[in-house]
Amino acid sequence: MVDKMKDTIERLREWGCDMDGAMERFLNDEDLYRDCLNAVIEDEAFDGLKTALDAHNAQEAFGYAHTLKGVLANMGLTPMFDIITLLVEPLRAGNCENLMPQYEKLIESREKLKSLM
Repeated sequence: MVDKMKDTIERLREWGCDMDGAMERFLNDEDLYRDCLNAVIEDEAFDGLKTALDAHNAQEAFGYAHTLKGVLANMGLTPMFDIITLLVEPLRAGNCENLMPQYEKLIESREKLKSLM
């Protein structure tokens, strides 16, 4: 199990994730990090964000996006963090127009994350 996680960490690093920073924040506890990665993949905020975007509810969408931004930053998932940032800033300003393509990129990156596990 440990070797598999080390492989996963290396694949994440190759994808552009800040694994050094993430592992420092997780006190090098690879089991805890793995558990949190699984939680990120299943995070209901992804679905909540889509629902809010579909409803053109910028305030609610901002809440979900901002939560995801913090989680992705703490996890060192830089490729996903870069995408969510492109959603958070317009939503912060109350604009939820034309954000679905960025949301779809976010979901694609979540699929990429799954494939690296």
